Amino acid sequence: MTEPFDIAFLNGRFGALSSLSLPVLDRGFLFGDAVYEVVPVYDGRVFRGDSHFDRLQHSLDGIRLDNPLRREDWNELLANVIQRNGAGSMAVYLQISRGTGSGRDHRIKPGLAPTVFAMAMPLADRSAARKKGVAAITADDIRWARCDIKSTALLANVLLASDAGRAGAEETLLLRNGLLHEGASSSVLIVTNGSVRMPPYSHRLLPGTTRDLVVALLAADGTDICEQDVPEQELRHADEIWIASATREVLPVTSLDGKAVGDGRPGPLWRRVHELYQRCKENGGEIR
Repeated sequence: MTEPFDIAFLNGRFGALSSLSLPVLDRGFLFGDAVYEVVPVYDGRVFRGDSHFDRLQHSLDGIRLDNPLRREDWNELLANVIQRNGAGSMAVYLQISRGTGSGRDHRIKPGLAPTVFAMAMPLADRSAARKKGVAAITADDIRWARCDIKSTALLANVLLASDAGRAGAEETLLLRNGLLHEGASSSVLIVTNGSVRMPPYSHRLLPGTTRDLVVALLAADGTDICEQDVPEQELRHADEIWIASATREVLPVTSLDGKAVGDGRPGPLWRRVHELYQRCKENGGEIR
């Protein structure tokens, strides 16, 4: 994992990341009472920022927390973080907690000032993963029932992602009651007989900004797309499996639980969507 850039933002001021600190009674620290968002930036340009701010608003609504900033203020904050960290390619992490109370009380008390934090991180080099594909494992989905909220309470995700790391895999794909949901930190799409399939959105999985873009790109390209339940057996017999997230873009899974996916190489439809995605980046996020 690459180290964050040096300049970060906390509650109205910029400073060196190592110099910023929070009160120990901040509810984000005590309870994970916070939400976050990760926004990709290419060559200093925010990539499809509105979709991320829309999802951030959905998460804030889900935890009954008013948005502390207007959309134009968020855009200004993003621009400042990007500029102060070199205006190159990066991922900007945004986090809003409910704020700091006078003690440790589960109940939400009115009048707290939300904590707003932002930092920038370099984008990892995924060229080898795109060339050869990545490995994934499967596991039971042990998370809570509101996975549509992008909450910082990520202990289950941390454990599941760590399982993947110990297995030498990139990601853990999550199953519940025999159905695919998503990855520990990604959306999952599969290809069967030329059709791209993915689980329908619900409280059980996060609305994926990258997944939504992939669907829009493929739809404009004439690919058959189907949003419906994906049984475990269909996942295991898929011709292609992809994982998608803001920092990964779209990666081909070529090994699942130690067995080859398809012929064990990135598939033709993944190569097409990768081409479309890169073109979209060149066009500033527009679908043409």
